[in-house]
Amino acid sequence: MIMNRVTHHFASRSWFMVIVVQLLFAGCATQPRQTPDLIIHDAHGGGKGLAISPDSSKLVSAGWNGRIRIWSLPGGEGGYGWQAHRGEVTTLVFLDVDRLLSAGYDGGLTEWTAGGERIRSVDTGSPVLAMAVDRPRHRVLTGHKDGSVRLWSLPALKLVKTLGLHKGSIRAVAYAPAGDRFASAGTKGQVKIWNGDGRVENLPPPGSDARTLVFTSDGRYLFGAGWFDLYRWDLDRQELTTLDTDHRGIINSIVFDSTETYLASISRITDSSVLMLDPQNGETVKRFQSHKLCGGSIAMAPNGRIMATTADDASVMIWMLE
Repeated sequence: MIMNRVTHHFASRSWFMVIVVQLLFAGCATQPRQTPDLIIHDAHGGGKGLAISPDSSKLVSAGWNGRIRIWSLPGGEGGYGWQAHRGEVTTLVFLDVDRLLSAGYDGGLTEWTAGGERIRSVDTGSPVLAMAVDRPRHRVLTGHKDGSVRLWSLPALKLVKTLGLHKGSIRAVAYAPAGDRFASAGTKGQVKIWNGDGRVENLPPPGSDARTLVFTSDGRYLFGAGWFDLYRWDLDRQELTTLDTDHRGIINSIVFDSTETYLASISRITDSSVLMLDPQNGETVKRFQSHKLCGGSIAMAPNGRIMATTADDASVMIWMLE
């Protein structure tokens, strides 16, 4: 009797393991993961800030230790770095080929040359958690821990106006290339559109906080992402569509490819996947090698030929897409 039970136990366990292995290999076999062309290890402490220059020739990244490093593309030469903030660099943007703007948890907003020379700096008074640059109109949008969304003029970094407040801290901001409008997402599921005429629109709340935002080039749609899902707002109809994805964690960063056909994405917490998604249905178009720890940010070169990611594992991965 005992032997029969033991035999039955191991037989059941064997069948269970067979099913698990089949499922795992079936999922992996459907779409192989593309390995990066270059991995820069120990780029900085952790990984959060990442940006590619308008001419696709430079990559800048930063992390928890407040240091910024810059490399040439596509080969990743250089790696020159400097101390930029007291504590975490939360976000980075290029103003042009030779100038960049960094923001930190210390509340600082600083313009630099690509060689690390400080041009000007502003103490905003509140940790800067998100930032977007409107190059044609020479403006910068920032989102802060105190819930404020602020608009700054370039090149002086002069505060133009505080657009308004969220009930909690800001998670993401974005500007619309077409039209004079901005978007912000905060805690408690709030997503707002700030129009140039002063009108504020509250969009239908997503299923979880939107950690990242991006407009389509025509300004008709706003995309965001949170736990597992993509969010697509039709701004003309004020409608929200939620799209399931293959991410199994918080989608921390999304960006359109140069043709606006796909959304490159990276996730964190329980998943560190790097995926190219179809913005129409959320389906995975291509899989890329995952980071070893939580994904931080993803960037796409304007020329459409280079994609880069960074994560809590302190690495920067670079892919040649064409």
